[in-house]
Amino acid sequence: MKGSKSRRNLSQALNYIVWTALTLITLFPIYWMFLVSARTRVELFDKPKLYQTSFYAENFIRPLFRDVYGRYLLNSLIISTGNTLLVVVLAVMATYALSRYRIPGDQNIFFWTITNRMAPPAAFMLPLFLLYSRFFRIGPWQLFDTHIGLILAYCVFNLPFAIWLLKGIVDGIPVDLDDAAMVDGASVFQIIWRVIVPLAAPGIAITALLSWIFAWNEFLFAATLTSVRARTITTGLSEFVTVVGTNWGEMAAMALIALTPALLFLWLVQRYIVVGLTFGAVRE
Repeated sequence: MKGSKSRRNLSQALNYIVWTALTLITLFPIYWMFLVSARTRVELFDKPKLYQTSFYAENFIRPLFRDVYGRYLLNSLIISTGNTLLVVVLAVMATYALSRYRIPGDQNIFFWTITNRMAPPAAFMLPLFLLYSRFFRIGPWQLFDTHIGLILAYCVFNLPFAIWLLKGIVDGIPVDLDDAAMVDGASVFQIIWRVIVPLAAPGIAITALLSWIFAWNEFLFAATLTSVRARTITTGLSEFVTVVGTNWGEMAAMALIALTPALLFLWLVQRYIVVGLTFGAVRE
């Protein structure tokens, strides 16, 4: 018994050491980015140190409040949140239809939908750029360099992924609950809102989280389909690299600020992550 208990304690200690080391390795780039953001230009080219005794707040204040990066950050928040809301609403309705109704070729439709997520983003870049810059650039159909333009463009990738993720979750909800709600006089939209959404809340939360992060981190479409008004923070970070040099301090500061909303969103839905990823995975 003592030998078994000692081996178990040793195994737990090794697991603790390994996971602690992996955590430190993962967080070290963020820590180093903080050190860079807290230093002046002179300190950045001094001898590297793993600690910082002073804090140069100008790296945060100037780009965020005196430059255009505060607007870039707001654009990213609007576009990512708007895309997430649109994707979640459409994905819930689409997965309900694919799960509950007999649609000719529904399996082919589901597979064709997910193939859009498999395609490289560059395959859609040129067609979307031509559509946005020529066809949808007259009168009320302006989409180039607009929030709604990027929101719709991100649906090309986020919506198929959301449908694929929610399909198994909705399939795991018994159809008898739909029938019981219909007997009580509920419409299809009432069933979705009052039955499907509450039961699939963990899966919807993780779908919203992943869709939001994908939209927040996206660079290629944002750099191609925007110019000034709808420019996002990810494309704005590249502006710190100029022909005369790179402003490392301000770039690191804005990168930390750009990381904060994603961490906050992750903290808000963290209790749904494990449940959302495993819900519907095991079925009788």
